Amino acid sequence: MSPSESAVTRVVKIMIVDSDPVFRLGFRLGLERFPDLQVVAEAETGAIALNILATRSDADPLDLIVLEAALGASDPTAIQGLDLCRQLKQDQPDRPVLLLSDRSEAIFIAAAQQVDADGYCPRQATAEVLAGVMRRLRSGQATWLVADEGAIAPAVDPPRAIGQPQGPWARLWRRTGQSGLQQIEDALAAIAASLENPMGEVERLIMEGRQRELQAARWLVRRWLVPDLPRVEPEPEPESPPPPPNETRAIVQLPVPGPLEPQLAAVQDVQSILFDAVLAKLQQPLINQTQMPLEIDVLREEKRRELCYLILRRLEAILDELRYSQVQPDDLDNKRSPILLDLWQAVVIDFLGRYYTVSLNDRSVEVVAVILDDQERIQRELLDPIPFVVDWLAHLLFQTPLWVERTAYPVGNPAAIARAELILDHLVIQLANAVVQPLLDRFATAEPIKQALYDRRVMSFREMERFRNDLSWRYRLTRYFAEPTDMFESQYRLFALRGRAIRQVAVYAPRTQDLEQLSGLPYVVTLALEARDAVAPRLRAAIAFVGSGVIYVLTDVVGRGIGLIARGILKGVGDAWQDSRFSRK
Repeated sequence: MSPSESAVTRVVKIMIVDSDPVFRLGFRLGLERFPDLQVVAEAETGAIALNILATRSDADPLDLIVLEAALGASDPTAIQGLDLCRQLKQDQPDRPVLLLSDRSEAIFIAAAQQVDADGYCPRQATAEVLAGVMRRLRSGQATWLVADEGAIAPAVDPPRAIGQPQGPWARLWRRTGQSGLQQIEDALAAIAASLENPMGEVERLIMEGRQRELQAARWLVRRWLVPDLPRVEPEPEPESPPPPPNETRAIVQLPVPGPLEPQLAAVQDVQSILFDAVLAKLQQPLINQTQMPLEIDVLREEKRRELCYLILRRLEAILDELRYSQVQPDDLDNKRSPILLDLWQAVVIDFLGRYYTVSLNDRSVEVVAVILDDQERIQRELLDPIPFVVDWLAHLLFQTPLWVERTAYPVGNPAAIARAELILDHLVIQLANAVVQPLLDRFATAEPIKQALYDRRVMSFREMERFRNDLSWRYRLTRYFAEPTDMFESQYRLFALRGRAIRQVAVYAPRTQDLEQLSGLPYVVTLALEARDAVAPRLRAAIAFVGSGVIYVLTDVVGRGIGLIARGILKGVGDAWQDSRFSRK
């Protein structure tokens, strides 16, 4: 038997575990053109997958399991995808498990590594990419692929068709398709980012329509411009050379994870995943894209990063202290404000130095002592308004389910991980703002502090005063207009670290109690919003009715009158012209 014939007989038996029946069908059909890969079992839930494995005989074992990372996201009571992966690896460590996910953030890669998955691949990857990844996993090579800016490229060279060489026109055709796919993926990523922000219903419908059109266009481009070749080499490729630069710029191949603690549900593992993810995002410059000034904008880039690092370190230490102090879940509500205040004080001392002194008006001033005198105002205006702190602490300390869009998700669920990361982003940014805010109030013009901390754009007195005035206006607009509007719309606006930018994300939360406590101008704002909602539809209907009446009068009454007048004028002109002809004759 030749080596190629032997390779044909080595069929990799695969089970796909995914909640989407359409995806399972497409996955099975997409692998039919690869003779060495065969889908022999399908499961919609984790329970069904475990039942299939329990009833399958040892004489016909599975070689590979492809698992949806977000399995069970819509049903918190079901077995979660990451928990199922951990259980599968505990039952049979030698059988590779490939996780598929729509998201490629570092936090989800870290979660996959925590449960000892053998590979990670985007769900939108082509059949060629999936086939190459599964061949590598079967040969014992762990493969971790993530998409950069939404584009997916093969991690291994695609198998060549037998007897079909790649000519120049074929390569040009394929590269044209890849360029189009890159543009479509970029547009889809931009639309997905826009849909996360609040917008009108009509605009949202338009954006969702564009998203569907682009998804259909992506399918057509993959089908016609970048077709998968029908006949392929059946043997797996053990070591493929790196792809060309134009295909690999969108791929980040992560290092193979070492042995990690298998219990993802342990809160310390979840905590390490969250903090490592935020720490990784802080490595990049943070550009403020919130359309509003933030206190940390005044700092130099390295000082801004240092401040966020200190907050993460202190926050992790406080979590450890709470964990070992045997605090109870019911105590978190009462301890929330002292915890945030202690955290703020510790970060102020770490960032500035306990005995940091500057000379103002020929006298020495201890900066930290002056700033700590503002602790009551800082706590009232900046620390207490931070939302979801108790929920986040309970989730990490006591594995309490985290509520996301009126659904409680357990620890380890992708939705819970994403929401916990968002809360941590907002907490870090707001604490950093709280550290800088008293500096701007008390030491805005202190030259030693300006030289040590502030960005060169605000070094002049004029620019500093302009920045402080912008901040003051932002506080007023937030207090009197933005915050009452958010209460009325049952939402919070959280700061999120997305890529290289700081952005605002609106999340749902019941705020009826806060709404009932409003008074003064904020209360008037909510009344104005309610009146607008009540009057605007009727007013638009009335304007439309009046407009249709005006149109009727202009067209059917005035228009007909003008038409009759014009008709009479034309008739008179015609009679006069005929009379002049007869008179000449």
